Order: sequence, then C-alpha cells, then structure tokens
Amino acid sequence: MKKIIDVVALGEAMVEFNQTREGEPNYLQGFGGDTSNAAIAAARAGAKTAYLTRLGADRFGDALLALWQREGVATDAIERDATCPTGIYFVHHADGGHEFSYLRAGSAASRMTTANLEQGGWAEAIAGARILLVSGISLAISKSARETVLAAMRLARSAQTLVSFDSNLRLKLWGVEDAKRTITTAAGLCDLFLPSLEDMVTLTGLSDPESIVDWGHANGAKSVVLKLGADGALVSDGSRRQRMAGRRVDMVDATGAGDCFCGNLLARLTQGDDLFAATHYGNVAASLAVQGYGAVAPLPTEAQVRLLLM
Repeated sequence: MKKIIDVVALGEAMVEFNQTREGEPNYLQGFGGDTSNAAIAAARAGAKTAYLTRLGADRFGDALLALWQREGVATDAIERDATCPTGIYFVHHADGGHEFSYLRAGSAASRMTTANLEQGGWAEAIAGARILLVSGISLAISKSARETVLAAMRLARSAQTLVSFDSNLRLKLWGVEDAKRTITTAAGLCDLFLPSLEDMVTLTGLSDPESIVDWGHANGAKSVVLKLGADGALVSDGSRRQRMAGRRVDMVDATGAGDCFCGNLLARLTQGDDLFAATHYGNVAASLAVQGYGAVAPLPTEAQVRLLLM
C-alpha cells in the first residue's frame, strides 16, 4: 500500500490542567496524552501525521479535534462516543518535580477495541503510514485497548509500516508485573524501542544503560533509543551505539518532554535522517520544550530547532 502518512499515532489524548505556581490553585488549561503530544511534535517538525483514538462527544473532545486540525494532524478515523467522557488530568509542581492526577477511568479512549481496526478505518491509516507510534500508556488504559494496540502493531509489521514503541510506564494504571510482561511483548513487536531509563530500572532491575539497551535487543527490538533525561540518550541500531549528550537549559516544566523527543525523532526519520542524526534533533527539540508550561504549547517548530542546529 502506498505510504501517504509519515507518522500515525494511536492512544489516548486528554485535556490538561497544569498548575502554574506551586501551592496555588491556578491551572493553565492545555492538552496532553503522550502519543497525541508526539504526533503534534512530529507535525511541527514537518511530518505528515494522523491520530487514532476515541473521544467523548463533549466539549473537551471538540477542543482536542480543533487542536489537531490547527496543528495539521489528520483526524479522519477518530471515533466519538456519546456515552463516555474524554479524559482529563492535572499536573502539580513541587521541588521534587511534577506529579500527575488523572480522571480517565472509563474514558472513551479506554473503550477502543479491535473492531476499530477492522471497521473504523484504523487499519487503512496504519497500512498507509511510514511509522506507527504506540506507548505503554496506550497498552495500559484498559484490557481492550491493550488487545487493540498489540493487534495494531502486528498489522503494521505485516504492512511494512515501521513500529515505534515508547515504554511510558504509569504504575497508576497497572501493576509492575503486568506492565513488564506486556511491555516485553511489545518490545518484540517493534522496530524502534523508545524506553526511558527510569521506566527500565523499574521494569527490569537493570541500571546500566548499556545493559538496558542489550535487554531491548534481546527481547526483539531492532533499534533502541534509551532516553536519559537531561543526560541525553543512548542510541543503538543493532550494529552501532552512540551516546548523545543532552543540552543544559533552565527547565520550567518537563511535562511532555519525552513525547517531544519521540515525535521529532520520528519526523526526522521519515525525512531521511539516520537514527543517530534523528536522535540529536530530538534532543535539541526536547530542550526547547522544557522551557515552557504544558505538554503541547512549548513544542518547538522546525524553524526553532534549526536555529540551534546552525
């Protein structure tokens, strides 16, 4: 099938309320959801993107659709549900970092099933994309979502669509043993594994970045980009490894930084960069994203990233 989309992402998008000052009841309304953030980041980096999810037939769902349309993210296959809400979450800030509180139980996205692949146009979108992005959150929001995501990964592989998988472990959604089993399965179904060091220490007990990359390859991932936060990333394509340094900046809010990194990395892969050059670009983009509040608003444009690459 002809590849007409660069990056298609599947998961749950949410409305965000981000605390602007520690200890004060003031929140900036924005948008979030890891795979949605990444799709928008990829679009701002110049990729042609699409998003697959279910939304409530509510004002929050309307707002998310309007966001994607403004950002140039295709929404043709998104399903609306009049019986279930769109999820929301709150971000609280303190000296130790940021903390999330979710109101997502029973959300429209959590009710996705494999029928969406078969009847909702999702299979066609996946087959028509160069890259599919899914995450650990996509897998964790419900049993039916897990089945849907794993089926989507298998479908993508059969359609020669590259599968990228971000671990994004959220233990508020599932237990560590369940997460480890499922994420291990997903790693074996992906071409590009995008875990974080924190996630993998929790899941595997390993703390050495080289050993974690080895774990990814041993479990079937062809390429691994281990996110190391402010310290950059460790990149392996299976035959070559390289440590990519992070950029030191004054961080305001790390919400969505990993999603920004992934979206920009995937966009650059579709535009001809190799994995190492794409990772460097993603590092620079993420360093810009942490200098503003929220998951979406500070995502940089291609022009902003290019200024720092000159």
